[in-house]
Amino acid sequence: MGLAAEFKEFAMKGNVVDLAVGVIVGGAFGKIVSSMVADVLMPILGKAMGGVNFATLAVDLGKDPAGAAVLLKYGVFLQSVFDFVIIAFVLFLALRAINNLKKPPVAAAPGAPPRQEVLLEEIRDALRKR
Repeated sequence: MGLAAEFKEFAMKGNVVDLAVGVIVGGAFGKIVSSMVADVLMPILGKAMGGVNFATLAVDLGKDPAGAAVLLKYGVFLQSVFDFVIIAFVLFLALRAINNLKKPPVAAAPGAPPRQEVLLEEIRDALRKR
């Protein structure tokens, strides 16, 4: 088997294709969540905290040799942390829902035996005692 045929066989396996789809969808999902955090949640949180813009939160560390300000941008880091927490939580919920769908339904406990069987068992036990 040639190299091209082996690669084609490998690439067309279900796991590889599923992984590729997952990476593409995950990247798009990450962009959506990042936008939601940066453009929707952080402005609301900043407004609630007295008009703070998290994107501009930084500590000035001085000037570099070229004279430009050196900033420690911890606000951008906070946005990234919020992105991660929200993405992780949503993925947790999605995986939890998928795992619940995969579980087989719990079988109902067997009901009480019919009255005839109970009477027959009592007769059997009484005969054994003799």
